[in-house]
Amino acid sequence: MAELLSLEEAVARLVHDGDTVALEGFTHLIPVAAGQEIIRQGKRDLTLVRMTPDIVYDQLIGAGCARKLIFSWGGNPGVGSLHRFRDAVQHDWPVPLEIEEHSHAGMANRYVAGASGLPFAVLRGYTGTDLPAQTATIKPITCPFTGERLTAVPALNPDVTIVHAQRADRAGNVQMWGITGVQKEAVLAAKRSIVTVEEIVDELEPRPGAVVLPAWVVTAVAEVPGGASPSYAAGYYERDNAAYQAWDEIGRDREAFTKWLNELTGVKA
Repeated sequence: MAELLSLEEAVARLVHDGDTVALEGFTHLIPVAAGQEIIRQGKRDLTLVRMTPDIVYDQLIGAGCARKLIFSWGGNPGVGSLHRFRDAVQHDWPVPLEIEEHSHAGMANRYVAGASGLPFAVLRGYTGTDLPAQTATIKPITCPFTGERLTAVPALNPDVTIVHAQRADRAGNVQMWGITGVQKEAVLAAKRSIVTVEEIVDELEPRPGAVVLPAWVVTAVAEVPGGASPSYAAGYYERDNAAYQAWDEIGRDREAFTKWLNELTGVKA
């Protein structure tokens, strides 16, 4: 059953050095505050998983938290590259970064397999691409019924999945709406989970199209107003486009990034 914790306590108790950690959220409800708390606590040697790593993963990589990234697309949406990501891959700064690249369909199916308790998923999506030659976790498989040549990808079962949502009640039931991506599957696939929310309420009001994660599938809930900013939270605040543009200048320069990192972590220059 979900515990109501502070974000600091949830990260300290549930995210460990060497863990495989998924911070999911597509376009909105991105758990930025949680990612920055991982940086503050100096977690290391993480395998980071995310379908679309954006600036919070750039921050985690630049801070030296990651040893590997499993992903299907990476960039600063609407702006350009992730410069800390590029620096780690191309120049091993601040530490070398191993990458494992998949398609969006492959990543989504890996989460579904993990959530379903299956060892792998099967799809057609890699046919005609060179990803199987680049990624060891993409393997050809033959359908035993039709003989069709398909592709298998292993299940994703993160040690901990972190997502952001709009609301939770005091029992730990979580409610999210809008573009929800693979958050539900990522939580169900994980051994442990942290959900940050805009607010904790006495009762969840029904909303059309909302996803409800029951308390028994969530490990911890932390109330973190604004926890998705600069992404947006439907019904609460809009996307801060200026922050994404500003990150391009911060991220592309090691000195500027180091200054930002010191301010985040409270280290005096």
